[in-house]
Amino acid sequence: MTDSPLRYEGRIFRPPSEGDALILQATIGCSWNGCTYCDMYRDKDFRVRDLAETLADIAAAARQFGDRVAKIFVADGDALVLPTEHWLAILAACRRAFPHLRRVSAYATAPNLARKTTDELLQLRAAGLSLLYIGPESGDDVTLKRIAKGADFAAHVLAAERARDAGIALSAIFLLGAGGVARSQEHAAASARLITAMDPAYVSALTLTVVPQTPIATLQARGQFVLPDIDAMLAELRVMVAESAPRHAVFRTNHASNYLPLAGVLPTDRERIVQVIDAALAGKIALRPEWRRGL
Repeated sequence: MTDSPLRYEGRIFRPPSEGDALILQATIGCSWNGCTYCDMYRDKDFRVRDLAETLADIAAAARQFGDRVAKIFVADGDALVLPTEHWLAILAACRRAFPHLRRVSAYATAPNLARKTTDELLQLRAAGLSLLYIGPESGDDVTLKRIAKGADFAAHVLAAERARDAGIALSAIFLLGAGGVARSQEHAAASARLITAMDPAYVSALTLTVVPQTPIATLQARGQFVLPDIDAMLAELRVMVAESAPRHAVFRTNHASNYLPLAGVLPTDRERIVQVIDAALAGKIALRPEWRRGL
């Protein structure tokens, strides 16, 4: 939302589907902040923002455009790490401040979810937290270790079960190219298996961009990581779509990093999506040019 009265520290990131949401910065940075490919929060020291400041921002936003807010995205990098009492206070304030509020969402990690008890997750869902974005990036445990994700295949499956049992929807994010050339096939196949096992409500794929001064950029400079070419990353995407079997997942590749924007529902639209990917691999569909890609 433009002309926001909220106070922000540093760069702010949100998923593409939260482009029309009010962004509420309740944490600063990312509590993990160790993923080798990510520079989103490296310029911030993680901390939980003072609750009084967060509540003051909610009140200020309510005065300016309270009846226009239907969605709130709670930032920064993994806001589920907030103490449950903070969450409950924030959610209660949002319900009072925004009469048309229909969704509150945040980024999360598998360890964040593991640290919340079942009762806490049920409380958060009842208070209005309805969607969590979680980025396994890969289902391949070797790749997960190499990118320092901090959680393996099994941990992400458990996290998904915990969220589902509480009635909180999950949007799972995977990263094309994360395994490098060396693990490209394993990364794609295992990611398809993880999509099936997590059974999220939403699945999206992003394309790895090697950002200067990140650990993965250092590995690339040493020849220890080689990014797959565009066709290889599209081939990874094809495997993820063709071999995954969620019960009903909205699928998107609408992030600016991607060469081929796609949309559909898995498994209903699997055949159509695979055909589009095949057409792109055959050169029959134009890909997004580099100058239009971004983070």
